[in-house]
Amino acid sequence: MLLTGDYHTHTVYSHGKGTVLENAMQAKALGLKEIAITDHGFEQLAFGIKHKKMPSLIRDVKEATEKTGVQVYVGIEANLCGENGRTDLKSEDYKDFDVFLMGIHRFVKFNNFKSWYNLFWSNYIHTALPVKPPKKLVDYNTRAYINAIEKYPIDAVTHLNFLCFCNVEEVAKAARDYGTYIELNSKKKHLRDEELERVRDTGVRFLVNSDAHSVDRIGDTALVDEQLERVKIPRDRIDNIDGRLPNFRFREYKERNL
Repeated sequence: MLLTGDYHTHTVYSHGKGTVLENAMQAKALGLKEIAITDHGFEQLAFGIKHKKMPSLIRDVKEATEKTGVQVYVGIEANLCGENGRTDLKSEDYKDFDVFLMGIHRFVKFNNFKSWYNLFWSNYIHTALPVKPPKKLVDYNTRAYINAIEKYPIDAVTHLNFLCFCNVEEVAKAARDYGTYIELNSKKKHLRDEELERVRDTGVRFLVNSDAHSVDRIGDTALVDEQLERVKIPRDRIDNIDGRLPNFRFREYKERNL
C-alpha cells in the first residue's frame, strides 16, 4: 500500500532515531507528498518533547519542507491523561502544531492516582496476565477516549486498544461523529480482526500510519497490509492512500478559532 502521507512519525526530539530532515528525505524517496513529525507529548515522562525544543523543531520542519519539497507538518502524539479526556496538548500550544494525534501510553503524568491506576497499572496487569479485563476497566478506558474526542479537535486516535482495553465500537462511533480518524498502525498489533470489523462497521474513516521510530520505517504499511488481507475495508474509507489527503479536524478548528 502506497501512502500519500505518513502522519505518525517520530524523531530524535522524543525517542525516534532520525532527524526531521532524514524522515522527510525518506518520504520523498518513497514518493510521499506529506509527512507529519509527531513526537510524544509533553507529559510523557520518559521521552516526551520539551517545550524549550519547540522553536528548534519548527525551524527543522520548515527547513525540511524547503529542502525536500515534501510538505512536513509539526505534529504531536499527545497522551490521554485521565477519565475526563484531558490530553497533554494545551490550547495555548495549539499555535505551534499542525497535526494532533492522541493515544494511551505508559509513563505519563496522569491526572491523579485513579487515572494512573486505570490507564497504566490496571491496563498493564491485564495485558501481562492471561485474564479477562473487568468491565469496570473497559468502561473507564472507553469514557476516557470518548471524552477526549468530544472535548478536543483530535485528528486521529493512535493504535486504539494497544496495551489497554476499551469498547472499540463506541470509541469508533464517537470518532465518526466528531470527524476524528481511527489509525491503522503498522508498528503495533492493536486491533484483533473481529475488533477491526466492528470498528469498520461503524462507518468511521481511517488513516494508515507507520508510527516510524527509525528512518527506514517511514511509509511502512506491511503489518496493516497483512491484516487487510483478512479484514476487508473499502479503500475509499482510508484517506491517505490512492492520492487522497485527509481532512484534518485540528486544521479546521484552528482556521475557525485562531
